Order: sequence, then C-alpha cells, then structure tokens
Amino acid sequence: MKHARIAWSGAIQQAVESDGKLLITQGPHKGRRVAFDEVVWLPPLAPVPQARTVIALGLNYADHAKELAFKAPEEPLAFMKGEASLIGHKAFTKRPADVKYMHYECELAVVVGRTARHVKKADAYDYIAGYTVANDYAIRDYLENWYRPNLRVKNRDTCTPIGPWLVDAADVPNPMALKLQTTVNGKVTQSGSTADMIFDVPTLIEYFSSFMTLNPGDLILTGTPDGIVDCQPGDVIVTEIEGIGALTNTIVKANP
Repeated sequence: MKHARIAWSGAIQQAVESDGKLLITQGPHKGRRVAFDEVVWLPPLAPVPQARTVIALGLNYADHAKELAFKAPEEPLAFMKGEASLIGHKAFTKRPADVKYMHYECELAVVVGRTARHVKKADAYDYIAGYTVANDYAIRDYLENWYRPNLRVKNRDTCTPIGPWLVDAADVPNPMALKLQTTVNGKVTQSGSTADMIFDVPTLIEYFSSFMTLNPGDLILTGTPDGIVDCQPGDVIVTEIEGIGALTNTIVKANP
C-alpha cells in the first residue's frame, strides 16, 4: 500500500493511494477522496515521539565514486541530516544565489519500522516499515572533502525532498533490484539500479545497529548512482524509483 501525508482542508491528513486519487484514512474526513493536485504534499512520515535520526550515505555506488574520482569506501561512509531539511513532493528547493554547482541525488530511503539494535543481516528486512524516494541535494561549492561533507553541503533547509509515498515493505519484494531515474526538465540525466549499491540495505542496517539504536521512523538514505548535473532556478527535477514513486521538485532562487 502507498501511504501519503498531506495538508488539505486546513489540516494535516493521512491518506493512501486509491485508483489514482488520495483516500483520507483518519479524522472527520475519513473516506473522502481527493485529487493529487488538490493537496499540499508533505514528507510521508508519521510524527515520532523522539527526535528522528536521518542517516545518509555517501559514495555508496561504485559508478558515482568513479564519477567523482574517488576510491569506493571500504565501509559505509555516513553522515547525519536534520529533519528540518525534509520537504514534500512538488515542493520548492532553494538554490543560494552565489553557488556554482548544485546537484540532485536520487536515493532509495529506508524507513525503520521497529527498534533495531545489534541486528544481523539475515533479519534486517524484519525491521523495515517501508520505502520512499529521497532527493538528497548537494552544493559542491561548499564541499571540503567527499569523505566528510559539511553541513552547508548536505543539511540545508528545503534540500531533501522526500516522497510522495511511503510504500509498505511487504509491497517491495526485492528492494535491491529497483531501477532509479532522474529527469531534469523532462530529459533523462541519471539512471541506475539499487543492485549496484556497494553496501546493500541489510548490510547498512546491520552496520548502523551495531553501534547505535535505530528507532521507528528513522531514515536511511542509501546513496545515488552516477549522472549528476548542475540544477538552476526554474529547473524541474523528477527522481523516480521503480515501484516506489516519482518525486517532483522545483529549484528556486533563495532570497538574500
């Protein structure tokens, strides 16, 4: 099932995809069906009682590491992001006026389903609630070291669109064989497959849970294949993952 979180009729609503529309599943409007273009799309993540941990992977596709002239890492290269960076489907990402290179990154995002600590790879899928699409923008002007991306590169407000759907794990039989594609203004600029990850999803869950607790609602962004290009104000970027969804985002110029 495809779950969504939307703003409609003056309130935040939980909904599911139903025959090309959104079916509201809770509250006084339960059972009401609304069109996709009638709502504001929010990140498809339910609120959590604790601070949400957002972990992102760098250089997790060998072709992307090669594209950047870096050796593929021997263990997961991870960094943290704040939840304030997350925005929803059809939202706007701000590009600072003074930067020279800002690029998208189409990524499979894993949503943790239950508390995970010292999980083995063989059991890792039991701890996943579902999957969504993330676009993990990077501003390369501020990059000091690909192995240590600083906050201005990767943790900026509006620079992590996510959605539109949270797809139940049970509906994604093999998350390690999904096609990824990015278009900029309708032109395909990136394509790949999750099969090409250096560290697959079970490996990542085993690795992170070996030294930290993963809580329900936490996110793991699993990296991107090669094919990055600079994005300018006005560009419409669609990051799409087979069976998960197509996430649309537009670049706008940031105010001074």
